[in-house]
Amino acid sequence: MLSGGERRFPAARASGGDVTVAQAGPLLQLRGISKRFGAVQALTDVRFEVRAGEVVALVGDNGAGKSTLIKIVSGIYPPDTGTIVWNGSEILLHGPADAVALGISTVYQDLALADNLDVVANLFLGREVGSAGGVLGTLDEIAMERRAISVLRRLSVKIPSVRTVIAALSGGQRQAVAAARSVLWENKVVLLDEPTAALGVGQTHEVLELVRRLRDDGRGVVLISHNLEDVFAVADRITVLRLGRYVGTYDAKTVTREQLVSYMTGAMPGTAEVPLPEPRGAAT
Repeated sequence: MLSGGERRFPAARASGGDVTVAQAGPLLQLRGISKRFGAVQALTDVRFEVRAGEVVALVGDNGAGKSTLIKIVSGIYPPDTGTIVWNGSEILLHGPADAVALGISTVYQDLALADNLDVVANLFLGREVGSAGGVLGTLDEIAMERRAISVLRRLSVKIPSVRTVIAALSGGQRQAVAAARSVLWENKVVLLDEPTAALGVGQTHEVLELVRRLRDDGRGVVLISHNLEDVFAVADRITVLRLGRYVGTYDAKTVTREQLVSYMTGAMPGTAEVPLPEPRGAAT
């Protein structure tokens, strides 16, 4: 439970239309975030932000603190110090449920999909829609199937059928289904943790197209990736962490791969800050 002085979050709702938030301020902003695990200082005074309708890539070598930062945003870890700001208001996350209620969705590498269930069941897992009336509380399979088809079409996700079991889908299709849950439940910020890891060229292309569609749909997308080619393919801005510290945020159109690698490895100190992009409206 949240204390009386903290902000309460509205529950997410299933969405049938585009998100149309396009604002000057960031959807999500982290200021001065630090986190220690025993003798290990995982993060020190880190800052980060993402706006509606943009893709911000979070990059850094192993041990840079990317996973810790994402788990703080997801409500898994509380920060030791620092502030989390959502839509201009400071908030406290007491657990993953708080992040979900706000509209923050995290798609981890393992995707958290049930292989033995079909696409519809996975999209509504834990949020099933019941039929009106009846003592048995039966599920409204028709309503859920219609919603599933609608959101997958909007994202141009190509699968054989919404009744196909997850185990029969390719890696790229599974990523698409996991990301589609973010759109179905009106999540405004989507965090994608290494979404193209272990995927082939064709499947990687499908996932990157999905990232673009999420951005064009008005979401703020955070892409965590070691693959700089993927980062440059879709990112608007790139934030670099090194050894748990903030290095800088750079315009993906002007920074080079060589510069990024230098910032990530410490061969070159990061000094550049880029102007914030113009707010991007949601695509119809």
